[in-house]
This record gives sequence, C-alpha cells and structure tokens, in this order.
Amino acid sequence: MRHAITAAILAGFLAAQPAAAADKTAAPQSSQLTPADAGFEVFKQSFVDALFDQFPDWGLEVGQYRGAARLAIPDPASDRAFAQKWLAQLARQPQVKLSGANRIDRAMIDNFLRRKIWEADSFRAGEWDASDWNVGEGISLLLTRDYAPLDARLMAVSERLAKVPDYYAAARRSLRRPTLEHTRLAIRQSRGVLELLHASIEEALAASSLPAARCDDIRARAVLARQAVAAWIADLQSRLPLLEREARSFRIGSALYAQKFAFEIQTDMTPKQLYSEAQVEKERLLAHMDALTRELWPKYFPNQASPAARSERIGKLIDVLSENHVAASDFVPEVKRQIPRLEQWVRDHDLVALDPDKPLQVRETPAHKRGVAGASIDAPGPDDPAPTPRYNGEPQDAQPPATQESTLREYNYWMLQILNIHEAVPGHYVQLIYANRSPSLIKSLLANGAMIEGWAVYAERMMLESGWGDQAPEMWLIYSKWALRVVCNTILDYSVHNLGMTEAQAMRLLREDAFQQEAEAREKWHRAQVSQVQLASYYSGFAAIRALREEVKRREGAAFVLKRFNERFLSYGNAPVKYIRSAMLSTDLSAR
Repeated sequence: MRHAITAAILAGFLAAQPAAAADKTAAPQSSQLTPADAGFEVFKQSFVDALFDQFPDWGLEVGQYRGAARLAIPDPASDRAFAQKWLAQLARQPQVKLSGANRIDRAMIDNFLRRKIWEADSFRAGEWDASDWNVGEGISLLLTRDYAPLDARLMAVSERLAKVPDYYAAARRSLRRPTLEHTRLAIRQSRGVLELLHASIEEALAASSLPAARCDDIRARAVLARQAVAAWIADLQSRLPLLEREARSFRIGSALYAQKFAFEIQTDMTPKQLYSEAQVEKERLLAHMDALTRELWPKYFPNQASPAARSERIGKLIDVLSENHVAASDFVPEVKRQIPRLEQWVRDHDLVALDPDKPLQVRETPAHKRGVAGASIDAPGPDDPAPTPRYNGEPQDAQPPATQESTLREYNYWMLQILNIHEAVPGHYVQLIYANRSPSLIKSLLANGAMIEGWAVYAERMMLESGWGDQAPEMWLIYSKWALRVVCNTILDYSVHNLGMTEAQAMRLLREDAFQQEAEAREKWHRAQVSQVQLASYYSGFAAIRALREEVKRREGAAFVLKRFNERFLSYGNAPVKYIRSAMLSTDLSAR
C-alpha cells in the first residue's frame, strides 16, 4: 500500500496538527505524559524513522523524500528481520499502561509487523504475482510531485534508473511459479512503465536546467532501464504458453484468505460471517429495488405490463435508465464538472468541513497504473503537505466501441455521481485529507483499507440521505444497484478464493443478480483474480461505520449532530473501525 523521518521532523509534524477535529486519541502534551506513554512516543518516532528506511517507496507515497533516490529491491528475508526486531522492541511497551490512543497505535503496529512476517513466510507474493514487480510508481511520483526543484528530482530519478536492471534481475530470480492472470497484468503495466521511462523522462529533461552532459547521462540510464523492463516483458511473454496450459491458481485458498482477511480488515467477524451477512443484505437490497421498480414502471413503460420475474423487471428498467450517459470523450471532463457541485452541497448541508487548501485535481490514470480499477485517488501522505490530491479516471474514448458503451452505461447519469461521491467528495479525497491531519501519525500511515473504503461507501448513503439527487426514485434505484455491487464484491471475493467460484458463476452473480454491465462485470472478475480480500473491505467497513453512527444517534437522541459525528470519526486517521468504535463509545459525545 503505502510506506524516514527524524524524531525532530515527526515531533514537528505532531505539534503542527490543527485541533479542529479534536481527536481525543491525540497524544497529550509532554508534561502530561505518563512514563509509559512518554516512552511509547519515543518508540513510535524511532519506528516510523526505521519504517521509511526499510520501505523508501512507501515513504514516497506518503510524502517523505529522504529515500527518494533509493530504489529498494524487495527482500522478504530483510522484511522479516525488520519486523521481528521491532516486534521484540514493541513487546517492551506494555499495553496495559498506555493511554487509549496509544493502545490503538500499539495494536496497529503489532498487526503491521506480524503481517510483514506472514507475507514473507506464508504469502510470498513476489514468487507468483509478477505485477508485484513494478518500478513505475516511485519514478512517476518523483516526476510529478513538486516537493523539490525539477533538477533535484531528476537526479533522484537518475539514481533509481541505475538500479532498474538489478531490480528486474531480482524479479526474474524470485518469480518461480507465477499465475497466468498476474503475469498478463504485469505485462500490461510494464508496457506503461516503458512509456513512463521514455516520454515522461524526456518531457522532464526538456523542462529542466540540467547541463547537457547530465541530461545525456540520465538518458543513457533510462535506455538501460527500458532494456531491463523490455527484457522483463519478454521473459513474462515467454512464460505465457506454459502458463496457459499449467499455472499456479490465482485462488489463494481458505487458509491464506482467512489470514489475509484478519490482517487487512481487522474486524471481529470471520470471512464466512461477513459473507453470510452480505447474502442477507443482498436480498434486502433486491426487495427495495423491486419496490422502486414497481413505482417507476408506469413512467417508463406506460403501456406495458411488467415482467413477472423480479430480476427481469428490475433489469429492464435499469437498462432503460442506463441509456442516459455522457459520451466517451466527455467522461473525464464530466468528472471534473461534478466535483465543485459536490463540494458546494457538502458545505450547504453542513455534512463535514472541507479543506480549501487541498484542491482535487482530476486526471487520466497514468498508463503504468491502469488495468485494476477504473477510478482511484492518489492522495499525498501526512508528511507531505504540499502536493495536490489527484483523482485518476481511466479514459474511455480509447476503448473499443462495445467496451465504451458498456462502461458508459454502467456509469450512467446517476451512477457517475455516486462514483464521484465515493472517490472524491465527501468520500476518499475528503477522508484522506482528514487522515493526514490526525494527531497520530501511526493511525494515518498504517492505514486500514476497510475503514477507508467503508467511509467512501458510507459517504454515498449520507449524501443521498441529505437530499442529493432530489430524492428521485431513479437515483435511489441506481444507488441501490451500486450498494448491491458493494455487497456482491464481498460475495464474489469470498466465493472465488474460498469456494472455487468459476468465471461463469461469477458472471451470473454480477450480470443477473447485480445487474452490472458486461464491461463492469468483466473488470470485477479480473479484480477478483488479481487481488484478494480488498473487495470485501467495502461492505465490511460500511456496515461497521453505519452501525456505529446508529449507536451514537441512539445514545445522543435529539442532541445528535451529523457533522460532529463525521468529523469525530474522521479524526481517528485510518484506524480500524473496531478501534474507532471503542474509543468513540467510551466518551461522552453529547457533551462535545
């Protein structure tokens, strides 16, 4: 996901955070610290410092550039030794004597370190997931983030380029029994890396003031780096014929899935319990969609009786509504047009405070990142206050006509609004800005995916509840289809990796039960093949956040204020929802 800073820098960061969100998990002033908490603060500072030394690319992602010039070659043995060393030091920090805030931080650090050992010893993705090997993101960040003058950033790029041949030599040694699906993804993304290492570097060199000789040196290193990437692609392509006949399965199986689920989701539920709950929610959503369909049927089919089968009548109405969509060439521009409207709505309805100093930039997804999700957010980390958050959207006008139409029908007039709420306002973009302001750097850095995805799904529902979409039944129907997608993500992910769900079964679930367009269903099947557990994070997080809100509303009664709840929740950074719940319900919120 994301991965040093000196103790002085960390202390300055913590001291500089605004008090607006008033997170009671914040560390007290040094004069108020107990001996245990004082010692743990020192421990955390040392841990974060070492963390970015071990994972310099993670440092880049969160805005720490001390290791910008270092391209680290993945080394499971080194990661294991790092985790074991810090687990031993963590054991000397007794949980019982720490404040509530630091107990959460301690639990998150413990989970992170144990996960690193598990990844090195049991999961071993570098041996079978070829897409794990990719130098593109670090170089892209150095070229696009204005944290330093361009000339300095290009020199850091140059140092990284020099290590690219060694990086891919290690990749070829490590990749032992790859899956076909991850190999194909790696080929696609590596072609994007080739583009980055040529066009993007040339563009940066043309804009720089480096001496001609220095530019020539960088170009020479870029040529060798491209040769290494091209050789990597050729090696992967040479494996395809054998992989198409005999390859490791992309399914990780029940044991690994349960372990990965525990590390990533960090909930008290088991995967099977979440799967069962999702099945119940799926039926509830379908019943609601049927009621909306019956209400809307006379409007769209005034002289036609509705089909007897529930799925047929819902699907037929959704098909008609899906015809209302933008042109392929207008997809990304329409995203840009909607963001200011969403921001104004959030302000007018007092849902959550926005940060005008962090405007969101919408751009086309860089080529080296395409092929996994149609939209995503690149948000600067807590140690990087300057760069602009970016909303990545995959352009549609380069797709074949049939794929274009299928995708645009999926992201129709109503669905595109929900997508932008989820990814941007008040979804991921807003939540990650708040996370960067959390007084606890640990809560921001060791991010819990279920909390992050859960907030974005919660934000969709909150916006419609506030009146976005004018309470139109069409909006609620398409939103319900989106919510059904969230639920089916969990069902799909669990079924694929635990129950051996086939492609045909997955397509029936997505196309017939969830009413997804062909392109969307194919993309989701692909995601289920090349990722694990992440698809389950949406529903898990949403259900937990919504349950917490309802509990707080029950406790506060008439004194409940939605904005106060939202900002209070967001003030805990990216901590797992179960820890946020425990902290929020242990305080007297109505007194705030």
